[in-house]
Amino acid sequence: MKTVTQSIQIREERSNIVYSAPFTVYLWENSVEMYDGLRRPLIIICPGGGFRCTSDREADTIATQFLAMGYHAAVLRYSVAPACCPTALFQLAQAVQIIREHSEEWYIDTNRILVLGCSAGGHLAASLACFWNEPFIADALKTSPDMIRPNGQILCYPVITTGEFRHEGSFHNMLGNTDCAALREKLSLEHQVTAFTPPAFIWNTYTDQSVPAENSILYMQALRAHNISVEYHLFSIGKHGIATATKVSQCKDGHGVQKECAFWLPMVQNWIENL
Repeated sequence: MKTVTQSIQIREERSNIVYSAPFTVYLWENSVEMYDGLRRPLIIICPGGGFRCTSDREADTIATQFLAMGYHAAVLRYSVAPACCPTALFQLAQAVQIIREHSEEWYIDTNRILVLGCSAGGHLAASLACFWNEPFIADALKTSPDMIRPNGQILCYPVITTGEFRHEGSFHNMLGNTDCAALREKLSLEHQVTAFTPPAFIWNTYTDQSVPAENSILYMQALRAHNISVEYHLFSIGKHGIATATKVSQCKDGHGVQKECAFWLPMVQNWIENL
């Protein structure tokens, strides 16, 4: 069997400016010899980068791990500063819509279309998980909420709160000249979980100095309060942004390898299999 790649440009116009987000979809081809008609989960990956960039280390390197599990994967290079909220959110919603529209052609399990985000990308993924059924997204995209609904969320050391434990740089870049108290409250996602928020798999590290573990803990507590299924792992050691935590995604200086944290990949596979 082999994989095929679909390269798509997602365009979003805000204030008469058109922002383009490259969306790369990696698909296992159907095999009449092995698993004719097998529908596979698909994971849409939103790399981190503080809404200043989208990190290479948290993009295709993670996608290849899910391909190795036998899943489809996709990477969204969403728009960052000077693009402001909700540009990236609308782009991610469009990405989910594209996947659902092509689910028959691409042999996708429509009950397991998942959004994954690292760091600031975690805030983006969790935002769609919280807001997918709010009219402002579906109305803007001229679609229905069900077409942009993620079935689950995978959050790797995510930015969540605009409160005490916030990562200020991410919100400064995300909001730009739209920054205000009301919008910051809306984007503090521990306050936005509802009964419609999908299940979550979350992990981070105790020693993360950039995005404190409290971001994940606050969100996990909100999910529990709304009886939303959540699996949460707090690893005792590991810097921020370690992606796969293996040599696959290490920096040129060797940063990013943390064998203790690499277990998140087999654990998330088990979680996906049981969704």
